[in-house]
Amino acid sequence: MAKAVKKRNVKTVKKVLTSPFKIYWNKKNYLFLFLGFLMLIVGFYAMSIGSWDSFSALYISPIILFIAYLLIFPASIFFRVKDDSSESQGKDIASGKS
Repeated sequence: MAKAVKKRNVKTVKKVLTSPFKIYWNKKNYLFLFLGFLMLIVGFYAMSIGSWDSFSALYISPIILFIAYLLIFPASIFFRVKDDSSESQGKDIASGKS
């Protein structure tokens, strides 16, 4: 005769998914990101006013767009405030303390 199979009581754990941006993005990162988008809008607007060979279209807007794309957006991604706890932990490991 077949044996009765007992069902196991398995506890399910609800996984909470958090955004990876909460780990290292803070208010300053979002401020740099907003500033970058604002600079893009200003740069493309400066490119659109006047004729195609105007001073703002040829000189001002490329400088503004360069600053936005190559300085401000990377700053918003890579800017991180250093924690004192991780710095002291690194010193302890380097000196042989555990």
